[in-house]
Amino acid sequence: MREILGKRRRLLSQSRDRGPELIDSALTFATEWQWPVLPGVTADPQGRSRCGCPDPECTVPGAHPFDPGLLAATTEARMVRWWWTNRPTAPIILATGGTAPCAVSLPALAASRALVALDQQGIRLGPVVASPTRWSILVRPYTMEQLGELLYAKDFVPGSLRFHGEGGYIALPPSETGRGDIRWERAPLPGSASPWVPDVEAVVDAVVDALTRTGVSAPEL
Repeated sequence: MREILGKRRRLLSQSRDRGPELIDSALTFATEWQWPVLPGVTADPQGRSRCGCPDPECTVPGAHPFDPGLLAATTEARMVRWWWTNRPTAPIILATGGTAPCAVSLPALAASRALVALDQQGIRLGPVVASPTRWSILVRPYTMEQLGELLYAKDFVPGSLRFHGEGGYIALPPSETGRGDIRWERAPLPGSASPWVPDVEAVVDAVVDALTRTGVSAPEL
């Protein structure tokens, strides 16, 4: 029993210790990189796979905005500091599009194979955000018109690809969600200004080609 209690205290301590890392990261994204962020819903403490929002069937537990809503995302240091001072374990949510990067995401296994293929082709990528189930490749902001024309020109686009543009969002490291930790698969260069990200055209072309050539159709997730 003493061993179990000690282990529980260590886990609680680790959870509390994540607060300073989260607020520092949120401030870096918002004030140094000018990426609008806001706190996400935390996972249900009674069941990590469940979300703290009212939806009992939430498919992204602890990894989406709720209160405040997505439109509250900001780059203002005072607001960011207030949010994470009051909610120190809240996931960091990036509001994609506008002046912030957008993202192309795909299931984790397919993404890992696609990145190997892209490296072999010499395709330059920027930061890649990884969760246990999906990876997100950050790209330059694009419009829905751009995306529509790009996809229309393709003979085939894997149904597992998702696009996070204007009005979308993704969780950023070092957030903890109901599906697990969010981490950098490809981290931004340390000490850099706002990280370089590629055009969406280059990423979609390369990812579709890589998935098609390697036979990775990837399930819908």
